[in-house]
Amino acid sequence: MSAQPVWEQPNIATEVAPERHLRLVTDVADAGPAMARSNGGGHGRMRLTRRGRLSITIASTVSAVVLAAGMVLSGGAANATTEEVVVQPGQTLSQIAAAELPDTRLDMAIVDIQLANNMSTDQVRSGQTLVIPADQGFHNG
Repeated sequence: MSAQPVWEQPNIATEVAPERHLRLVTDVADAGPAMARSNGGGHGRMRLTRRGRLSITIASTVSAVVLAAGMVLSGGAANATTEEVVVQPGQTLSQIAAAELPDTRLDMAIVDIQLANNMSTDQVRSGQTLVIPADQGFHNG
């Protein structure tokens, strides 16, 4: 005589699912009166916890410090890389641009000097002091 094992299949219809620890509540009205009282009678809005507020505060502070440090460092580098030139008699802006910014296209060098000095034309006069921006060399294309 042989024995045949019998496997019991769980009856899904009669078994009760275990209560979940956390549950999703989409609306305060669906949650019942206990949830409405604990939520202050709100309209289902999310509230930020203390940890969430702290995280946002820290992230904002770090971002502001990094931004400020970047602005200070970039401003200091720009001032350190400029030089001043005094225009000699008979010298033109094109000559100054070619001599002072040799790695930059001439037309772009002229524009860079004009922008650095708030000039609206390419006219210079003898004795005028011009700020020469750093030669960035990427205007060659």
